[in-house]
Amino acid sequence: MTQQAQEQRIDMGSTVVKTEKGTIHFLTIVGQIEGHQILPPNNKTTKYEHVMPLLAAIEAGDEVDGLLLLLNTVGGDIEAGLGIAALIAGMKKPTVSLVLGGGHSIGVPLAVSTRQSFIVPSAAMTIHPVRMNGLVIGVPQTFQYFERIQERIIQFVTENSNVTREEFVKRMLRTGELTADVGAVVYGEEAVSMGLIDQIGGLSDALGCLYQIIDEEKGRK
Repeated sequence: MTQQAQEQRIDMGSTVVKTEKGTIHFLTIVGQIEGHQILPPNNKTTKYEHVMPLLAAIEAGDEVDGLLLLLNTVGGDIEAGLGIAALIAGMKKPTVSLVLGGGHSIGVPLAVSTRQSFIVPSAAMTIHPVRMNGLVIGVPQTFQYFERIQERIIQFVTENSNVTREEFVKRMLRTGELTADVGAVVYGEEAVSMGLIDQIGGLSDALGCLYQIIDEEKGRK
């Protein structure tokens, strides 16, 4: 492994593995997704300014055959998360996601942004309405803004998964499940049964699926 590859693995949580089946880029989305504001240094973060150009390079280059997205995130900045998810959804390169630990909040759109999605049985996904920290001006325009952002998330998730709008909104607005919050937590098998995630599986399952998609793509060329 070159020094540059080692630095990339340490700094960005990504690495490239080449086998006879194909070349896979493993990218991790961990901790909190950082947006326009820098989070405290003791926070584990994924920085969108690192991930976005990396995804563009994977799509544009010939070195990588497919992307495996590994998720263990508590969520984070909405615009940063949606931006990354939109980039992945727009890729022609084969993509597969695997939810490990958690794919919470804005991690939900990220999990469904790939062609196929997997979740381990023990992983959890929190679905809840849009929340915002800091100064909030109590005028109708503010609530309209919240509604528009929430609608963007609902549309993206329902367009990129098999969950119905009614089911997703019902989970999002559920009361009595989360302490001091509105929403719901779904675990592996439940996420699959409601159509949010495609399959239950681990790393070998996700890799096998990605290699299969790569083979199918090569067969069409």
